[in-house]
Amino acid sequence: MHKPKLLIVEDDDSLRTQLKYALGADYALTFAGDRQQALAAVEDAAPEVVSLDLGLPPHADGAEEGLATLDGILRAAPLTRVIIVTGNGDRANAVKAVQLGAFDFHLKPIDLEEYKVVLRRAAFLHALNRESDAAVRAEESAVQFEDILGSTPRMREIFTITQRVARTDATVLIEGESGTGKELIARAVHSRSSRRGGPFVAINCGAIPETLLESELFGHERGAFTGAHVQRKGKFELADKGTLFLDEIGELPLLLQVKILRFLQERTVERIGGRQPIAVDLRVIAATNRDLKSQLEKGLFREDLYYRLSVVRIDVPPLRERGEDIVLIAHTFLQRATATLRRRIRFGSDALQAIVAYPWPGNVRELENKVSRAVIMAKGRVIEPVDLDLPTVGPSQAGSLRETRDRVERQRLVEVLMRHRGNVSQAARELQVSRPTLHGLLDKHTIHAKDFR
Repeated sequence: MHKPKLLIVEDDDSLRTQLKYALGADYALTFAGDRQQALAAVEDAAPEVVSLDLGLPPHADGAEEGLATLDGILRAAPLTRVIIVTGNGDRANAVKAVQLGAFDFHLKPIDLEEYKVVLRRAAFLHALNRESDAAVRAEESAVQFEDILGSTPRMREIFTITQRVARTDATVLIEGESGTGKELIARAVHSRSSRRGGPFVAINCGAIPETLLESELFGHERGAFTGAHVQRKGKFELADKGTLFLDEIGELPLLLQVKILRFLQERTVERIGGRQPIAVDLRVIAATNRDLKSQLEKGLFREDLYYRLSVVRIDVPPLRERGEDIVLIAHTFLQRATATLRRRIRFGSDALQAIVAYPWPGNVRELENKVSRAVIMAKGRVIEPVDLDLPTVGPSQAGSLRETRDRVERQRLVEVLMRHRGNVSQAARELQVSRPTLHGLLDKHTIHAKDFR
């Protein structure tokens, strides 16, 4: 069994001996007595967790030597979890150390049982971070398809479908909530297709007034209407030899649905005011965040157009149903934001728990915005839930008792499934519930065990 590597930076020989016997069975221990030894040990042993006495020699410098050691450790190994150990009289500097990036602090005299709990929590969260960071750096084929990140079976299935349909000229309908990355999938289809040398033209059908949308799509001739001073090509013509992406297709008025259906049947368009059909060679990819089948029943979307568009359907899951992808994507956005803003910063344990527990109604787009905000707003080197504008997970969290219980329950389920790689039997055993009970809880929170394998 793998033992987490623990570096204990402590100059008190008697305390070092006590900790050696208390922790040796659970950790691969390394000891250091000053800053130089500690930094050398970090480089040589690469510990997951460091226990750092804030009052290192020379004692005349107070806590400055300990804080300098902390800074050196985090510079050399940013993911290492550092636990500050200090006397009660130096609590202010312990808090300062946490603001600078330490994971937690523990006051002397050491209570071994409490200290072990802090160490176990630090080791577990380091392992979570390590797995997420390794996933981010894994080979592109394992977690990334074009610009889309994902490691769950559901996302890998989407990558496979996208790759297969890209080899054809079939129309594609991409369905999913706003912010799930539908345009990224459309661009992936285009870039993997034989049309990749042609243009990729996108238009949001819900963002343009109905009176202007027909001209945007099909173009117009000079003098076709007031203000049409010159001839203008529409998106269909501009996408010739390439791909036309019709985003939010469910917003199209019925009149324009007829014209798009005619194009899909005849492969020609007519500009407003024009009399000659113009042949256009392109592939159509459509996307929607609406339930088009319910639109069909209400008479708001044409059934014949729906089946023309949905030769291949790709259903993109919301972020809340993507298991460990949430942490993977959050770390990727963090890396991008820190590189752009030139800040060295990481997620704190409370921030990671808040990210996992939050339902993400705005999906990937909302996650990216909140991570960027956090990198700007964080005061120290550790991102907290408040920096992400997320609630802290815990019993003191605002909301009803039921809401609080559900949030904590969902977070616990996700943590255990991640630890056991989606193994329901092992997860049920740790949670001390039966398999049927666990399946009921997973259904309640829309969590799929297979997404963690």
